Amino acid sequence: MFHRAASISIFVLLTAAPAVAADLPAIKAGKDNPVPACATPGRLMAYVKSRNDKLDMQFDGIATEYMRHGEALGVRWDYAFFQMLVETGNLTFKGDVRPRQNNFAGLGATGGGEPGESFKDVSTGARAHLEHVLMYAGEKLDNPTAERTRKVQEWGVLTSWQKSIKGPMTFTHLTRKWSPKDRGYSNDIGSVAERFMANDCRSADPRPELAADARGAKVETIAASGKAANEFAKVSGAELAKRAVEDARANGDGTRSGLGASGLAAAAKPLPAVTILNAPKSEAETPTSIEPVAAPAAAAAAKSAPAVSKDKSMPALNVVAAPQAAAAAIAPHAEATASKCRVWQASYGGGKAVIIKAGTGPETNYTVLDVNEGAEKREAEAYIAAYAKGGQTVGEFSSPNQALDKAFELCPEG
Repeated sequence: MFHRAASISIFVLLTAAPAVAADLPAIKAGKDNPVPACATPGRLMAYVKSRNDKLDMQFDGIATEYMRHGEALGVRWDYAFFQMLVETGNLTFKGDVRPRQNNFAGLGATGGGEPGESFKDVSTGARAHLEHVLMYAGEKLDNPTAERTRKVQEWGVLTSWQKSIKGPMTFTHLTRKWSPKDRGYSNDIGSVAERFMANDCRSADPRPELAADARGAKVETIAASGKAANEFAKVSGAELAKRAVEDARANGDGTRSGLGASGLAAAAKPLPAVTILNAPKSEAETPTSIEPVAAPAAAAAAKSAPAVSKDKSMPALNVVAAPQAAAAAIAPHAEATASKCRVWQASYGGGKAVIIKAGTGPETNYTVLDVNEGAEKREAEAYIAAYAKGGQTVGEFSSPNQALDKAFELCPEG
C-alpha cells in the first residue's frame, strides 16, 4: 500500500483526495455493479500470458483465487485483478517486491528498497489484497490478513477521507489515495481493463474449469435411496434416455433431468455434476459424495467440475461430466460390474450438441455436450482439454435430444 510514491509521509497520505465522479467502477460488487460474465479466470489468465510469456507457473491459478475470494467478499475482483497487474508489471515483479512474497498489491512496500509483507501462498496474498481494497470502501475487517490493513484500520488513516466521499467508493477514489502522487494510476488500471474487454473478453473461455474451481464445485455421483434406488437399478440406460427426451418435451424448455425421470430426480440430490445415464446397480448405491482418486490431472479436472450453475453470469459448464475422474472415483467398488461404455451429459448452455468419445482403459465414454451455435468447435475442444483428455468429436447435432438418442445407439446398455 502506498508504495508507488516511495517516500511519502503518513501526513501527506492523510490529505483528502478530491471527491469527484468516478471513471472506474465502485469497489463493492452488486446487482447494479456486477463483474462482467466474460471476466472469467480462464480469460484473465490468457490475457496475463499474452502480456508476460514467461509467467511463473506458481501464478497460473491466481485469477481463480481472485474470483474465489472476491465473490466471498463482495468486491469487484476483476478491477482488483487489473490493479494487481499494474502493481506487479503483469506479474514480472520488477520493483522492491519479489515473487516469493505473494504480495500482489505492494502492501507495506513503501519504497526505498522496503519489500513489504509476505504471504504464505498465492491464495492468501490475493485475499490480503482484496481485503485491503474492501477496507477502502469503509468495511471493517475483524481479522484482516495483512498487517498493513490492520494498522490502517486501527490508526484511522482513511476515516476522514472516507467521510468526504459522496456516493459509492470507487476504484478511481481508491487510486487517488493509494498513490496520491501518481496521477496516471487510475488511467493505468483503466487501460488494462479496456484492453482485456476489447480482446480476451470477446474470446471463448479457454479454461472454463477455472471458474468452477473458484466456486468450489465438486464431483458427485448420483445417489438415491429406498424405492427410488431400487427403481433406478432396474431401469435400462436406453429407457432412461427415452424418459429424458420425454421430460424435455413435456417441460417445453429443453431441460432434462439428470436421471431421466422427474420422480427419480426428486428423490435424489439436486442435479449432480456427473450424470451417468446408464449406470449399473452398484453405482446407484455409491455414496453421494466421493473424493476422486484419479491421476493428478484427472483429479484436478474433477475437483473443478461445476455442478448446476445458479449464477447466469458464469460462462462455465452447467452440468459437467468428468468421465475419467468419476470412473476412477467409484473404483474399485464398480470394477466387477463396470460396463464397456457409458453415456454422460454436459452443457455450455447452448441449443446444439456434439458427442465426444473418450476412453478410460477398457471403457469408452460418450459425452453429449450442449454447445452454442458458432462456438461448437471451441467449446468441444475446451471440454476435451479439461475433462476428456485424448477424446474426439464423433458427431454434431442440431439439438441435445438428437445427440442423446445417437449416444444410446452407440452405447445402448451398460
